[in-house]
Amino acid sequence: MEVTSPTPVPQIPPPTWEETKDLQEWVKYHQERPSGDQTSAAFEGLADRLEHFPGGWLMVTSTEKLFNWARKSSIWPVTFGLACCAIEMMATFASRFDVERFGMVPWASPRHADLMIVSGTVTIKMAPMLKRIYDQMADPKWCVSMGSCANSGGPFRHGYHVVKGVDRVVAVDVYVPGCPPTPESLMFGLLKLQERVAAFQQTGRREAAGPPPD
Repeated sequence: MEVTSPTPVPQIPPPTWEETKDLQEWVKYHQERPSGDQTSAAFEGLADRLEHFPGGWLMVTSTEKLFNWARKSSIWPVTFGLACCAIEMMATFASRFDVERFGMVPWASPRHADLMIVSGTVTIKMAPMLKRIYDQMADPKWCVSMGSCANSGGPFRHGYHVVKGVDRVVAVDVYVPGCPPTPESLMFGLLKLQERVAAFQQTGRREAAGPPPD
């Protein structure tokens, strides 16, 4: 004897929203990282592992990598402007070029800074003061020589009162050539310095800067 139900069992229709193209693209976007993501390289270099969850992404890293990334991305320069190159340095830190987007904030106290930008002619009378400020900076510290006068004496090289390169007073990591160098040149030198800082944090060895440009 066949027993029939007084009411028919409702049939659930198949979902049609999955056929919508916009929703398919939305699901794919939340499951895969887009190829043009500007932060992908930074995350891959910083993270030990990237895991995807339904709610987003999880990054697993170590405190050492995190601190090293923070040191590279927050270099505070103590400004040591001596001549006309300092005008270009001030223009670099102004609103048009905005070096602060790289995490660099000019600081007047050497005890809170880890980078010295020497911009201009270093005289024999000024060299002891420069060395004193450099010694007051905490380790690890870095130095950028900006302009021909700081690199090798520039047009005043044969003067009796000019130091033939600031590398005779302090250790220089990056040389920025030019008389005076443009703000773009200084920004390129600062980006190169960030690469050297990152390499130093990974290997513990400071790379040689090479001979200064004329």
